[in-house]
Amino acid sequence: MTALCIFFALVSFGAVSSARMIVHESRPAAPSGFVSQGAAPANNLLTLRFALAPNNLAGLQTKLASVSTPGSPEFRKWLSKDDVKSFVQPSAQTVAAFNAFASANGVKPTVISPNGDWMSLTLPVSQANMLFAANFEVFTHPSSPQKLTRTLSVSLPSQLVGHVDVISPTTDFVNPNPHLTPWTNVNLAKRGPAASCNTSDASVSRECPRAWIPTAPATQPNNALLVTGYVDNWAQSADLSTFLSLLRPDIPSNTTFSLLTIDNGTNPQGPNDGSFEANLDIQYTMGIATGVATTFLSVGGPPNIPGFAQSLLDTTTFLDGIDNPPTVMTTSYGSGESDFGISLATKICNGYMALGARGISVLTGSGDGGVRGNHDGGSICGNNTFFPVFPGTCPYATAVGSTIGFRPEVAVNFTGGGFSNFFPAPSYQSVPIASFLKTIPSDFQGIFNTSGRGIPDLALQGWNFRIIVGGEEELESGTSASSPTFAAIIALINDQLLAAGKPVLGFLNPWLYSTASTAFNDITIGHNSGFECAASSVAFDAAVGWDALTGWGSPKFDDLLAAALA
Repeated sequence: MTALCIFFALVSFGAVSSARMIVHESRPAAPSGFVSQGAAPANNLLTLRFALAPNNLAGLQTKLASVSTPGSPEFRKWLSKDDVKSFVQPSAQTVAAFNAFASANGVKPTVISPNGDWMSLTLPVSQANMLFAANFEVFTHPSSPQKLTRTLSVSLPSQLVGHVDVISPTTDFVNPNPHLTPWTNVNLAKRGPAASCNTSDASVSRECPRAWIPTAPATQPNNALLVTGYVDNWAQSADLSTFLSLLRPDIPSNTTFSLLTIDNGTNPQGPNDGSFEANLDIQYTMGIATGVATTFLSVGGPPNIPGFAQSLLDTTTFLDGIDNPPTVMTTSYGSGESDFGISLATKICNGYMALGARGISVLTGSGDGGVRGNHDGGSICGNNTFFPVFPGTCPYATAVGSTIGFRPEVAVNFTGGGFSNFFPAPSYQSVPIASFLKTIPSDFQGIFNTSGRGIPDLALQGWNFRIIVGGEEELESGTSASSPTFAAIIALINDQLLAAGKPVLGFLNPWLYSTASTAFNDITIGHNSGFECAASSVAFDAAVGWDALTGWGSPKFDDLLAAALA
């Protein structure tokens, strides 16, 4: 009799719970490439992470606008770790609501972030399905041996609505290989002599863009640059030494980087452990930002954490807990905005907002599929629906596109550009975006969000970067080369600001779109149809002023420095 009563009680509870469930996020199907292998085993344990709502996100947005906008009385009065925490930590009511929910369902929450805004629960798949009206399945992707547990829909019980921003991993399906580089690597030993600097085939080295490398090295010890490394991409000290010997002989060849790891990340130094991406990023940050202390952050991947999206989040939460963070961070990885889903992308973006408020310039490549996402391919060249790349579409990151050639300099065809479907155009972009949209023909066949945040913000060289991998000279291309290059430029400017007793640049975009907008070479030639698509494929064309291929154009170091010091 008692068992029967319990049975009816459970049935009744389940019915009430179902009636009070609010759909949090859903997608009609998994993105292309992901294949369901059926329902996830009911007894498998699943660790879900919950982003609790901040107590005053609007206040942080207002504060960031004030400290990053030229002319404001608070301009560049960057916030401390505790200042930011006061805005983003959850309210006592939110914490109590989540704890009550967990306790009522027999699970114990764990705080996993320094600001207390992330909690985790470990529970069986069957219980996760019941509590969140989900249907977790096992998915595979041809580019990864790892299996993912995901659901196409996830809901919140009504008592958590307004208290929980994100449940992860649930509906996010990010490509397991989120590199931005278009993989145009060529072994220089097989290629022959480099072309001269006035051709599109010129390799980027110390012989070409001399303006990128000021003669005086950095001097300020409290000016650090952070290079992020994801999905088992590792930077090699030996390759850096060879690179410096060949291309920067004025820098001691034993100059190296510091290493930080999170999520059980590693950075093995075996002869076959180096990667094109990590070596490219380290070699061009350190090869350009002479004397700037550089750190490589290696973030572990599956099975330690459930994918690239969580890696981005864990990077921001890690930096939240550091008293003296780097002044610049560069990321050369990304995936289609829709792969993340709006709630997860928004949470990552808000994490970048918090970093910007602390005086960190967050830089990322804008994508390498032109208007068609990241790694484009012939199968999508005829698709006129444009796919922006995240995290570049975050308005609190500075997205860097790519150019090619020196005389003249033009937008390279793969440079990621377009408009976000998640984030509206920020106020600092409204005028330049409106001007660019007027240049688009009335019969334009491309489909994009005309009211979205536009990318990139600027661009610079992204073709034929000479790097060392496994002791061999190679050529690499992509916005993943442009982003670390610009990060090095910003780090050098920060050094001179600090030497002059001034604060660092921090969140760049309001400044870039106002007083610094004239410190760029306007790029007016180019068509970003994608690396593998015909030039006639529908895409944007470069235009006078800001455009969705090269932003404001390529930076002029001396002018940018003068604008910063002014």
